[in-house]
Amino acid sequence: MLFSWIKTTPLLLLILLVCAYINAQDKKEYYQLKTYTVKNKMQEQLVDTYLEKAFLPTLKRYGLNSVGVFKLHNDAFVKADKIYVFIPFTSLLQFEALEDFLLKDKAHLTDGEPYLQAAHNKAPYERINSVLMRAFTGMPKMIPVKIEGPRAMRVYELRSYESPTEVTYKNKVHMFNQGGEVALFNSLGFNAVFYAEVISGNAMPNLMYMTTFSNMDKRDELWKGFFSSDKWKALKEDDYYKNNMNKADIMLLYPTEYSDY
Repeated sequence: MLFSWIKTTPLLLLILLVCAYINAQDKKEYYQLKTYTVKNKMQEQLVDTYLEKAFLPTLKRYGLNSVGVFKLHNDAFVKADKIYVFIPFTSLLQFEALEDFLLKDKAHLTDGEPYLQAAHNKAPYERINSVLMRAFTGMPKMIPVKIEGPRAMRVYELRSYESPTEVTYKNKVHMFNQGGEVALFNSLGFNAVFYAEVISGNAMPNLMYMTTFSNMDKRDELWKGFFSSDKWKALKEDDYYKNNMNKADIMLLYPTEYSDY
């Protein structure tokens, strides 16, 4: 009977039903982190204008909200030459269809023309890197955290943890979810935006997550409490979780004025 039903069901309806079934089974969100590298103020302004006036409004027309746009806090060691765009998706199907929507949306093509039609010798950026992620079971949906204080003072801390092998990487993911590391962050008030497994990127195997603070002093205070907590000491000394990470990249960011949060 099932085979007969499939044979007589219109193809488009069948595809929609299958997609709906897949989406219903998959409760976790997917995330794209796009990183623009720019070399001067001209490129930075061109990318900023495109993101604010064309890209983010188009994403909203497509049904995507809570898009974060961030830049690096200046310090003596990190060159602030990057713009980070964090985009949440409900499914891989939604992610895959976005590019086609951008190419056909008339307002996007008009409002983004200075960026989209830039001359080859006046490129708006040096490169774009893209990372695709799947949310943790411990936090299957992102939270667009809105904290108090001037945007330039806020700290959105983006971390990438790399592991020696695929097996040790899964062990680190387990440490966050079943081991209670996510719960520890929550209990201390780290205001996480997301936790996710990287499923496509240039630093695999790795996971990424973002926590938020009103300023750098608050950030330092909470991390001090994290490292001195009994829960963290127990996790760190647990033989089951030994040697599951060999590199940590830490980006201290602030939200642009046009970021959704």
